[in-house]
Amino acid sequence: MLSFHYYFYSCSRLLHKRWSHFLFQKTGFFLPLALLSGCASAPPPAPSTLALPAAYKEAAAYASLWQQAPAPTAVPAQWWQLFADPVLDQLQAQAQQGNPSLAQSLARWQAAQAALGTAEAARLPTLGASASGQRAHSASSGSSAGSGSNASPQAATSNSYSLGLNASWELDLWGRLSASQAAAQASAEASRADLAAAQLSLQAQLVQSYFFLRSSEAQAQLLAQTIDSYERSWQLTRNRQRAGLVSSADVAQAEAQYRSAQAQLLSAQASRAQWEHALAALVGQAPAAFSLAPSAELPAPPAVPPLLPAGLLQARPDIAAAQQRVAAANAQIGVAQAAFFPALTLSGQLGQRSSTWAQVFDAPSRFWSLGPALALTLFDGGARAASVASARASQAQAEASYRQVVLTALQEVEDNLSAASALAQQQQRQQQALVAAQQALQVAQNQYRAGTVAYLNVLSAQTQVLTTERSLLDVRNQRLVAVGTLLKNLGGQWPQEP
Repeated sequence: MLSFHYYFYSCSRLLHKRWSHFLFQKTGFFLPLALLSGCASAPPPAPSTLALPAAYKEAAAYASLWQQAPAPTAVPAQWWQLFADPVLDQLQAQAQQGNPSLAQSLARWQAAQAALGTAEAARLPTLGASASGQRAHSASSGSSAGSGSNASPQAATSNSYSLGLNASWELDLWGRLSASQAAAQASAEASRADLAAAQLSLQAQLVQSYFFLRSSEAQAQLLAQTIDSYERSWQLTRNRQRAGLVSSADVAQAEAQYRSAQAQLLSAQASRAQWEHALAALVGQAPAAFSLAPSAELPAPPAVPPLLPAGLLQARPDIAAAQQRVAAANAQIGVAQAAFFPALTLSGQLGQRSSTWAQVFDAPSRFWSLGPALALTLFDGGARAASVASARASQAQAEASYRQVVLTALQEVEDNLSAASALAQQQQRQQQALVAAQQALQVAQNQYRAGTVAYLNVLSAQTQVLTTERSLLDVRNQRLVAVGTLLKNLGGQWPQEP
C-alpha cells in the first residue's frame, strides 16, 4: 500500500512538471499563475491564549523548584495503578476492550482520519480512464440523380469507438485546498483528543464505581458485625428481664435497634449490587454475566503532592481537543475567504477515437486536449459573505468554548485539591471520634451490667459508635474518589517531588 501511494505521488509530480513545461513553452500561462499564487487569501487570525496561573490556589502556599515542572506530553496509560489494587487493574483492562462508548469514540476518530485523507487527496491531480462503444441510427435527406424533386429521407447507421485518459488538477492559488486540509487535520487531532478524553473519563468513572462498591461492602460488613453485637445486647436484656432486673421497655429498645441495623444491612447489600451492575456496564458485559468477589477493603489513597504545576492541565485531552477545534475553525475562515477568488483547473485528455474498432489504435484516430479552465462566481446574493461571517462566528464560538474548558478544568482541580486536603484531615478527626465513642460504649455497658444506668445509655452509645464508624467509611471513600478525580483532572498523574 505504501509503495502504491509513493508511485501515485511520483506520477502526480511528473504530470505536474510536464504540464507546467507545456504551459510555459506553448501558452506562456504558467508564469502568471505562479505570480497569482502569491495573492492567496490572508491567513485567519490566531486564537487568543488563556494564561494559566503559576500555582493553584488550594495548593501549598510556599514555593518549590518543581512548581514549574514540565507537563507530561501524553496522558499516562495506567495512572490508576497508584492505588495498588490488582482487581482495579483487571477491570480497567476489561473496560478498554469491551466498553461500547469507547468504541464509539474510536469510530469517530477513524471517520475523522478518513475525512483528512479526502482533504489531502483534493490537492493532488485526478486521473481517469474511459472506454466506450456506440452504434447510432438516424434519418438523413438527399436528392436522387436526374430528379429535380426532393428525395425521401434515407436511414443512416454509424459506429463510434473510443479509448482515452483524462486528468484534472485544481491549482491551490488562494489556499482554499490547503486551508481545507488544515481544518481536516485539526478536526482529526480533535477527534483523537476526544478519544483520549473518553478513555480517561471511562477510567475515572470505573475507579469511582469500584470505590463505591468496596465502600458498600465495607458498610455491609460493619453492619453484619454490629448486628451480632446488637443481638447479644438484646439477649442480655431478655435475660435481665427474666431476672426481674429491667423492664420490658429495655427489651423493646434492644429489639428495635437490632431490627433497624438489619434494615440498614439490606440497604447496603442492595447498593453493592447496583454498583456491581454499573461496573458490568462499564466493562461491556451484561450484569448477569459479571460478578466480583467481595473483599470489603478500601485501598489507601496516594499522597497528594503539596505543590502541583498548573501546566499539568496542558496534558488534559479535553483541553487539547478544544485547542484543535479553534485551529479547525480558523482554517475554515480561510476556506470561506478563498471562495471570493476564481478557481483554476488544469485538465487534459488523451485517447483514440474511430468509427471502426480495427482502426481505434491507428495514428490518425488519436486525439488530445490540454488547457486551463477559470471559474469565478460573479453574483451569489451575498452567500459567500455570509459563509465568511458564519466561519468567523464559529471561530469565536470555538475560542469561547476553549476558554470555558480551561476555566472549568481549573475549577475542578481547585475543588478536588481542597476536597482531598479537607477529607484527609476529616478522616483523622473521625478516627479520633471513633476511639472516643468506643470508650464511651465500654463504660456504658459496664455501668449497665452493674445496674447504675438505664439501657438507654447503652443504646445511645452503641448508636454513636455505629454512626461514627459508618461516617469514617464514607470519609475514606470520599477521599479516594477526590484523589482519583484529581488525578483525572490533572490528565492522569502528578510529578514526583525531588
